[in-house]
Amino acid sequence: MIKTTFKTIDKVFAQFEDWTLFTTVCIALAVAMANVILRKTTSDFNLFWSDEIVRKTIYFSTYIGSVSAIRNRSLVRIDALPQLIPALKKPLALISHLAVLVFSCGMVYLGLKMTVSAFHDEYLLTTSLRIPEWYFYAVLPLMGVMMFFRTLIVMVEDWKGGAGA
Repeated sequence: MIKTTFKTIDKVFAQFEDWTLFTTVCIALAVAMANVILRKTTSDFNLFWSDEIVRKTIYFSTYIGSVSAIRNRSLVRIDALPQLIPALKKPLALISHLAVLVFSCGMVYLGLKMTVSAFHDEYLLTTSLRIPEWYFYAVLPLMGVMMFFRTLIVMVEDWKGGAGA
């Protein structure tokens, strides 16, 4: 039952990560290219809001990309010591996973506080497009929840000697 639940969560998260990362990168690329083309081909027309769109898509892809990094086991960690002393590989991996779990809980807690605070501030809008900033802060608790579950899945795989252990 737990295995099927983890597999379902993994599939849903993978679809969400892959498609949102693909979409945000495409949006950033299209908007940036359109602005450069307009700037180079016309003398009086450019997209004043393009930099804001690119910044926000990079912001989003960075946070959701960190969840994908856990899935691909490419999250930044110190690995010199386990290579020198192989017996420390599993204990240090556990410490690393626990640190990510603590971090993800902090992201959920602080992200929710920031999102609620931004939601109640009617003047907190993006500069160019006047979009409420709380939409972008809402990525933080979402990322925290996804990181937490992804890390649990990886921990179970490591414990059972599965992929990437």
